[in-house]
Amino acid sequence: MAHFVEDLQHEASAAIAAMQQAALAARHAHARAELMRHMLTTARKVKDKPKAEAVETVVTEWMDAWHLARAEWPHIAREMEAFTEAFYDYANAPTDAHDTRLRQTVEALDAALAREGTTISDQMAFRSQCAHGWWEWVRPTPVDLPGRKERPGVPQPSAGVPFWQAGCPDFCK
Repeated sequence: MAHFVEDLQHEASAAIAAMQQAALAARHAHARAELMRHMLTTARKVKDKPKAEAVETVVTEWMDAWHLARAEWPHIAREMEAFTEAFYDYANAPTDAHDTRLRQTVEALDAALAREGTTISDQMAFRSQCAHGWWEWVRPTPVDLPGRKERPGVPQPSAGVPFWQAGCPDFCK
């Protein structure tokens, strides 16, 4: 029979493992959701421009924000263009058909990123200037991330505030 202290240690280990799994799942879902919110906000800003011009504006902004050079990531840029076109169409007419296309382009972008060993949520968390500071506490940015840039504008959790409330920089809202 396990004694009291041993029981507490096992209980604590199990709770920490559950918290870790939940935090990673929350970071993944939240980073994806934040990218989609940001994309829709940006698409709405350019929805009255001609489609090609609007898509170029958004893709350039996205690639710059994530510190990805198109010449080095042409296959990702192509998927991002389709993804952005879908957001542009949805911003102009939020129909079920456009929502379906949006979902398809997200899957295609995720698949292209997976071939590079990454995900939409990791790219958003590791590269974006619009990252929430708590994401870094859940899964730190790898120090050997290609093209890694310091992001001084990413707010970090502060004393007296739960870490999951560290939001994105004001310029992203």
